[in-house]
Amino acid sequence: MLRAGNVGLPNVGKSTLFNAVVANAQAQAANFPFCTIEPNVGMVTVPDERLDVLAKISGSEAILPARVEFVDIAGLVKGASTGEGLGNQFLANIREVDAIVHVVRCFENDDIIHVAGSVDPMRDIEIINIELTLADMAQAEKRLERVRKDVKFKKEAQVEVDALEKIVPVLQAGGAARSVKLTEDEALSIKALGLMTAKPVIYAANVSENDLSTGNKWVQQIRDFAKKEGSEVVVISAQVEAELAELPEEDRQEFLESLGAKEGGLKSLIRATYDLLGLQTYFTTGPKETRAWTIHKGMTAPQAAGVIHSDFEKGFIRAQTVAYKDLVEYGSEKAAKEKGLVRSEGKEYVVQEGDVMLFLFNV
Repeated sequence: MLRAGNVGLPNVGKSTLFNAVVANAQAQAANFPFCTIEPNVGMVTVPDERLDVLAKISGSEAILPARVEFVDIAGLVKGASTGEGLGNQFLANIREVDAIVHVVRCFENDDIIHVAGSVDPMRDIEIINIELTLADMAQAEKRLERVRKDVKFKKEAQVEVDALEKIVPVLQAGGAARSVKLTEDEALSIKALGLMTAKPVIYAANVSENDLSTGNKWVQQIRDFAKKEGSEVVVISAQVEAELAELPEEDRQEFLESLGAKEGGLKSLIRATYDLLGLQTYFTTGPKETRAWTIHKGMTAPQAAGVIHSDFEKGFIRAQTVAYKDLVEYGSEKAAKEKGLVRSEGKEYVVQEGDVMLFLFNV
């Protein structure tokens, strides 16, 4: 399951956004409510209108959306890398996520005091990035010193040494580990370190209600910065999300459109996260249930089957596959099959976004 962590300075709207998005998700899918695992961790369903369409075609008893786990990590402050503000504890939480949602304040409000005294998104981003870099640098330097000794006894340790010798100088210069080009083996060798600056970042520019559709000068600054480092930017309003959470589901789209927005924050965040991590969705559907499965782009049919159960991958025979749009256009699997649109795919088939699949396997 995908895990995304919200980070940012205190009072940037991080927790407000988290609570509102989680509440929205709960209202959108009552069968799969927000589940509080810890006070600051919640699972939300991935909104996908295609599920309802497929369930209607198949007469499914249940709908099982994909899920994303959001972790609301307490506000970081300057000095977090050395333990300031319980920084060590919060940084440990960040190491465990797949992607970082960096919430940045892009609104003026005299009633909400900014921890640094003024609204300056680029300064705020720099503070967080410096703390993450310093913490990673201390960890990477310590690990490099240890594995250099291990090489004498374990030849396989050389791969990790090679990776860290590329990363440490970049961190020391204030750069991010994700900017370093590593081989597949090198990347795997340091995965357990959970380097925070190696994780993909989505900047959530938190704006006022009036700026949701157009953005503002601060949003443009973040976009320019994110483009240089290959990150994503989502314009979002925690204020609007909180208001949406209070509305009946049928009134939400109308409210968003009145503000000039096409979709809510949850959809924007999840879509950006999927794009950044190279993820996509395929479906299984039948009378019992219609379900969405999340996989990495480029996965073959057996690998996609393995997401359901490892036995499916081991005993894979073939996959009966039809594109979502073809199934919907002809209204049933039988009709799509008569048109020659239901295919039998083998082990080399690369799964496409929206494929509807039935796996045949032998164990």
